[in-house]
Amino acid sequence: MTSFDWIVEAETEWDNRATFWNQKSRSMWDNGSRKDIVPLLSNYLKPGSTVLDIGCGDGYGSFKLYREGYHVTGVDLSKEMIQLAKSRLKKGENISFQQGNVNEIPFEDNYFDAIMAINVLEWVEDPLHALKELKRVVKPNGLIYVGILGPTAGPRGNSYPRLLGEKAICNTMMPWEFNTLAVDIKLKDVDGFGVYKEGVHINHYKDLPIKLKQALTFMWVFLLRKVGE
Repeated sequence: MTSFDWIVEAETEWDNRATFWNQKSRSMWDNGSRKDIVPLLSNYLKPGSTVLDIGCGDGYGSFKLYREGYHVTGVDLSKEMIQLAKSRLKKGENISFQQGNVNEIPFEDNYFDAIMAINVLEWVEDPLHALKELKRVVKPNGLIYVGILGPTAGPRGNSYPRLLGEKAICNTMMPWEFNTLAVDIKLKDVDGFGVYKEGVHINHYKDLPIKLKQALTFMWVFLLRKVGE
């Protein structure tokens, strides 16, 4: 049996998906499942703040943050994604992009005012360790903005090989499980919202308890604060 290195396999997989991702990222951030993410963060974070976009992909989300007046650093495991992100930059756009790993974020403690990690922690072997890394590099009272794929999200099919006893780079963490992780390491829940697939309307979930709301989602977005440090 060949050895399985999660990080190496994930880097290779996202390198291979970079072109496909680049073709759809703009529509996701402008009009699709990610369109409300930056607007919510801007309600809580003043312009001029430093933001780490971890798992930045081709950098379009970083660009959206930059347009809101933030000092943005984009980090992604995939070299191909970072190359695409750098190629997106126009003259005068001051966004820093570098290859890096959420398990070992290449910055010192208490460095950023806020962190954005959208659909990142579902793709790591140890989500608790990665979340602790996010907490480590954000300043006291800083914000951690996390998007977790819900049960209805198609990308969750990437974890199916685990049922066959095979390895996969997608874990099975659900939004309510992530919430428990955040509570366990004393991150304060500040705000958030659900993203639903076409066909799910507000009347389907408005009166449901939070876990059942999350059970219908394509993605649940959490806004957390680092407190008590």
